[in-house]
Amino acid sequence: MDIIKKPIITEKMTNLGEKLNRYGFIVDKRANKVQIKKAVEEMYDVRVDAVNTIVYGGKSKSRYTKTGIINGKTGSFKKAIVTLAEGDNIDFYSNI
Repeated sequence: MDIIKKPIITEKMTNLGEKLNRYGFIVDKRANKVQIKKAVEEMYDVRVDAVNTIVYGGKSKSRYTKTGIINGKTGSFKKAIVTLAEGDNIDFYSNI
């Protein structure tokens, strides 16, 4: 099971990373907090203090076309907010 799918790089998460040392990741829905903590520590070589998780359900979407209404649903996902120890940080932009 690949636990960490991708980091969340938005303006809000970048500000949290700079001010509060918190970083966001899209993770596997089946992963728990202990597995997420171990994966982040191994991947980025940092010390994790806390992990908060949020599960987002998919939203129903519809659009109007010439042939009628098309209904669908967006995918659900799990987000993890990781708080790092004092002095540790993650630089997502270093390998660009």
